[in-house]
Amino acid sequence: MSHIVRLGITSVCSPLEVGADQAPQLLRELQAAFTGAGFAGLELVIPPTPVQDAASAVEAGRYFQDRRVHAVCAVAASWFEDYLLLDLLEECPVPVIAWSRPGMETGSLCGMQQLGFILKQLGHPYCFLFDRLDSAAAAARAWDYARAASLRYALRRARIGFLGHRVEGMTETTGHELALKRVFGPRIVGLDTRLFLQQAAAVRAEAVAGDWERLKGEVGRVTATDDAGIESLQVYRALEENVQAGDLSAVAVGCYPHLMGKVCLAASLLGEAGVPVACEGDVNGALGMLMLTRLTGQPTHNTDLLDPIPQENAIVFSHCGSGGFSLAAAPAQITLGPVRLMDCGLCCLFTARPGPTTLVNIVPTMGGYRMAVLYGDAIETDMVFPGNPLRVRFREDYRDVLAWIAAEGLGHHWMAAYGDERRPLRDLGGMVGCDVVEM
Repeated sequence: MSHIVRLGITSVCSPLEVGADQAPQLLRELQAAFTGAGFAGLELVIPPTPVQDAASAVEAGRYFQDRRVHAVCAVAASWFEDYLLLDLLEECPVPVIAWSRPGMETGSLCGMQQLGFILKQLGHPYCFLFDRLDSAAAAARAWDYARAASLRYALRRARIGFLGHRVEGMTETTGHELALKRVFGPRIVGLDTRLFLQQAAAVRAEAVAGDWERLKGEVGRVTATDDAGIESLQVYRALEENVQAGDLSAVAVGCYPHLMGKVCLAASLLGEAGVPVACEGDVNGALGMLMLTRLTGQPTHNTDLLDPIPQENAIVFSHCGSGGFSLAAAPAQITLGPVRLMDCGLCCLFTARPGPTTLVNIVPTMGGYRMAVLYGDAIETDMVFPGNPLRVRFREDYRDVLAWIAAEGLGHHWMAAYGDERRPLRDLGGMVGCDVVEM
């Protein structure tokens, strides 16, 4: 599930200014800094010459646009006319990383400050840096911003499948279709439940019987019936076909109550393939899962906020059991068993592995969308809830976390991924105009 981040890099200067002659060398140093950092999935795009006049600005912009870069990082060799980057952006309107460097006479900082003024007034997304080109911290900051820009690019081209309905009584899961397109970019693709079930039933049991036997051998325990396993794989095959036919990036399934235990295994398997599946028809949750999957390259947890563990200052999050197998500490800890409440069908039961965890909640508003972000440490847990319990300890008192969630009016579905993704999520919100709130 590795994702390419295409970053255009250039140097910019005004030929008369001190430092302008260093522009080619600085571009090579910038390239070396990014290459040496070892950022997985980074693809650098470098035009033939630095930007130093209107003609070279247009040439660089077209070069970047032809190669579909996700963001442009420009290092200021000297003071430069602000219109140079504006002309470049007319050809390639992507987020900008404006990197100024120390130097009393170069005017590098002055030039980037001028650029920041005009980009702010125009509402164009940018990230400002002031540091040496060999600064690891500055490169990491630029990398996070570039990742956010790559995510922005992917979301604008994404399609989220919507199978069935959103659950009655879960208003915040409703996808605001026009606002979703305007703010984040994905298009919703409707999938007819009746036709889908016909498609699943048409998958021959013999065609998936071998896969079922293989799956049983990959997990620690199986308490579901063979019939439930076969049916789950028939549903998986049908959903996979719809994903491929519709070029879907994620899916929201209205599983509660009639598809409970039928789509859970499909969600686990597709999640491992990089296509997140949200439960209960939560289109907004599918969007959050897609964001985290793209940022981390891993499956994500799809959860409800359930109950605190006061003595550990932790909160348990979980759903019925549709997580990707790699979210478990080990395959031997996975049980394929009946789904709770219905006591039939099949879901994937395991406790979540520990590690630093970012949680996201996305809800529609009267004017668009709002994203909330939490960060904590997932700790070891037992099966306190029949599903995929994720026990997260926060730095803040758990009472304060709950009070903050209530005060902000957030939804009950939280999507979680391992790692600290707060900065790129914050950057993405700034790029697309989505309000981001953090504890």
